[in-house]
Amino acid sequence: MKIVLLLLFGLVQYTCLAQTDYQRIKVSEDIELIKLSENAYVHISWYEFPSYGRVPSNGLIFCNKGDAFMFDTPVTDSLTRDLVQFLTDSLKLRIVGFVPNHWHEDCMGGLAYLHSQQIDSYANQLTIDMAQKKSLPVPKQGFKDSLQLQLGEKVIQCYYLGPSHTLDNIAVWIPSEQILFPGCMVKSLDSKHLGNTSDGVLTAYQHTLDRLKDTFPTARIVIPGHGQFGGLELIDHTRKLCNNK
Repeated sequence: MKIVLLLLFGLVQYTCLAQTDYQRIKVSEDIELIKLSENAYVHISWYEFPSYGRVPSNGLIFCNKGDAFMFDTPVTDSLTRDLVQFLTDSLKLRIVGFVPNHWHEDCMGGLAYLHSQQIDSYANQLTIDMAQKKSLPVPKQGFKDSLQLQLGEKVIQCYYLGPSHTLDNIAVWIPSEQILFPGCMVKSLDSKHLGNTSDGVLTAYQHTLDRLKDTFPTARIVIPGHGQFGGLELIDHTRKLCNNK
C-alpha cells in the first residue's frame, strides 16, 4: 500500500510539473500565450463579463513557416487587435485564416477586426446562420460536416460532431501536433458544472462527447474553452458533469 501511495504521489508531482513546463509569454495585462510546441500556442485572454466577473478564455494559434491560423478570438476587437499585432510584430507570424468554435463572443468577438485585416474566415454553416440571425459579423466561408485546411504541408481538420455547449460547436484537430481544440464543449478538470448552457443542447451533449473521444483517441493535448488544458481526461470529466446538470 505504501508503494502504491508513493507511486501515486510521484505521478501527481509529475503531472503538476508538466503543467508548468510550457513557456508562457505575456502579451498584455489581459492576454497571454502558452507555447505548446514549435508550431502551436494557446492564447488566453481575460474579459470582465457582467454575470461572471473576469473570465479567461482560450484559443489556439497554429503556425508553419511564418503563416498561422487562429482558432477563436478574444471577446473584443480591441483585444483581438492586440493579440494579432503581437503575433505579427514579436513572433513574425502572418495570420492567414480564422475558424471560430461557435457563435458566442468568446469565440468570434474579434471577427470584425480580422476581416478589417483581410484575414479569411471559415465556420460551420450553423455558425454562419446564427451570426446572420443575431446581426453579428459573419464568417466568409461555411462547411457542414467537416473541413480540411492546409497550412503549407501541415493539415488542419475541423469537424462538426453534433450539438452540446451550443447547436453549432465544432472541434479542431491538428494531426501533426496531436492537439485537439473542442473549445467550450469540454470543461477543465476544476469545473464543477457545464457552465453556460443557455444555448446548449443538453439531450445531445453526452453523445457528442462520446463521438469526440471516439474520433480523436490519440489526442495528446485537449484544450477547453476556459481553464487549464490537459488530455482525454477532460472529455471524461465533462461527460460526468452532464450527469450533474
